[in-house]
Amino acid sequence: MLDRRDFMRTCSGLGLAGTLFPGVLWAQAQAQGAKKITKEMIENAAAIADVPIADDCKEMMLENLNDQAKGYEEIYKLHIPNSVEPALIFSPVVSGTKYETEKWPMKMSAAPKTWSRSVPKNLDDLAFASVRELAELVRTKKVSSIALTEMYLGRLKKNDPALKFVVTLTEERARAQAKKADEEIAAGKYRGPLHGLPWGAKDLLSTKGYRTTWGAGGFETQIFDEDATVVKRLDKAGAVLVAKLTLGALAQGDVWFGGVTRNPWNTNQGSSGSSAGPASATAAGCVAFSIGSETLGSISSPSTRCGCTGLRPSFGLVPRTGAMALSWSMDKLGPICRTVEDCALVLHAIYGPDGSDRTVQPAAFNWDANLDWRKLRVGYLKADFEKKPDEQQETAKEEPAATPEELKKGEERKKRREAARARAEYDKKYNEAALAKLKEMGMKLVPVKMPKFPYDAMVAMLTAEAAAAFDDLTRSGKDKLLTAQKDFDWPNSFRSARFIPAVEYIQAARARRMAMDAVAKVFEEFDVIVAPTSSQQLVITNLTGQPAVILPNGFRGSDAPKSSFEDPGDFRNSGGPGTPVSLTFLGGLYREAELLAFARAYQEATGFHVQHPKL
Repeated sequence: MLDRRDFMRTCSGLGLAGTLFPGVLWAQAQAQGAKKITKEMIENAAAIADVPIADDCKEMMLENLNDQAKGYEEIYKLHIPNSVEPALIFSPVVSGTKYETEKWPMKMSAAPKTWSRSVPKNLDDLAFASVRELAELVRTKKVSSIALTEMYLGRLKKNDPALKFVVTLTEERARAQAKKADEEIAAGKYRGPLHGLPWGAKDLLSTKGYRTTWGAGGFETQIFDEDATVVKRLDKAGAVLVAKLTLGALAQGDVWFGGVTRNPWNTNQGSSGSSAGPASATAAGCVAFSIGSETLGSISSPSTRCGCTGLRPSFGLVPRTGAMALSWSMDKLGPICRTVEDCALVLHAIYGPDGSDRTVQPAAFNWDANLDWRKLRVGYLKADFEKKPDEQQETAKEEPAATPEELKKGEERKKRREAARARAEYDKKYNEAALAKLKEMGMKLVPVKMPKFPYDAMVAMLTAEAAAAFDDLTRSGKDKLLTAQKDFDWPNSFRSARFIPAVEYIQAARARRMAMDAVAKVFEEFDVIVAPTSSQQLVITNLTGQPAVILPNGFRGSDAPKSSFEDPGDFRNSGGPGTPVSLTFLGGLYREAELLAFARAYQEATGFHVQHPKL
């Protein structure tokens, strides 16, 4: 049989790899079970791909196309593990980018007085406390790490059947860490605000002695013999790992091999993802904090759905060593917490170069809870806040239905568009209220626009990198083991990505560099930019690398439009009465200190973060 790797190499040598031609021709050869490519196949493929090829060239191509080139096969035989990054390293730093490199002692907020007199008899009453509050209780020995660990382990076990957020409980490890933490604190060896606090890891972070499943069928028993850098750093900070939490298979959505992780505010909905378990467990008061990851919305989306506070750090601030790779030029690790300051305290423990992840910059993160946020330059994406549902899309004319089935599908599409439009209209008031609140806080909001580029087209880089990261999965046919198999799920995306020409990947990277330069100029004028979470900024800043804080911005009322979708695993099943909405704050590269300080001020002025789901 013909080998696709040999075939693509030959097409590349003929200058055809940058077109649809090789993909079409290879598909024809495979469909016909051919042992050789024929002239007729070339003619058909050329016609479909609109690549003009003269007859005499077709004859010359036959021998080359059927020659058994060995290059791709030799690389394939290497069985390159997911942990090996490409030789080319992405950096979001452009000319003129400046960031602090000198480190200063962290300045936390004043010790909270919430539990200054007595600790609740029922420790479950502390389940939703912030990291800052829990830290003070542990530091002053009013609550032991062992007690907190047992409380959170109990809540994980109690709520997992309904929320499905646990892959593996790390009970033995957790109890040993908690015991050590209490002994150290008793001996006066206090490590800092995370010492003794239980946390959960998204199950793409390798943990020695425990399985790391990536949420995917076929990887259920996978074990690595070393901890991820972030796990090591949280160990060093004295934090207690209590669970490996769910992610949608291979970091997409909330559908994993064990089911669908649910939204604590509405268990008929998924938690969104792919940091599904971290957001669901944090919102449900089952861990003190968690670590998630984002490539294109995987901290932002579940934080929004579950009502958490999430921080997506600048690309290249937190090392990803030991984490599953999806897109080497876009993956980022960050905390999902209950408050903004919690995110700052966790970030302080996990950021900085580790000598292995070559994308990490020597930037300093100097958290100062008393930073004067009133002096910051704040912009807002005016057009995005004022944007109305796409009327053109709503009234778009469709071809007349030719069959009853097409008619039914058309009616369903119309119903979904109307539901989305109704939800957008309903949610608009929360964004308007946010701007009004910021002005009430004394902020002068300056309208700003993001530069116009074909950002969605640049996402082809993510898709191509993801397909390469899981090359063997697709080639072996093991992609059929993944639970989700819809047209927008990874198996189909990975197959489709094989038809992205190498030339177009490079062109997307060049366009991305132009966008990086343009977006960097915008942030030269602003310290913080306020944005609707669901706006185009999500794609833009994930491509250009700027950080984002996502925080609760209210809860939909009983009159909110209900979701028109019933499948918990359908990402479109969202919204409805009693569910959270969010707001996003954007910052300049490696300027998380200012960004978090401003977001904290807004959070404390609104208080939405203190509301919790009734489980």
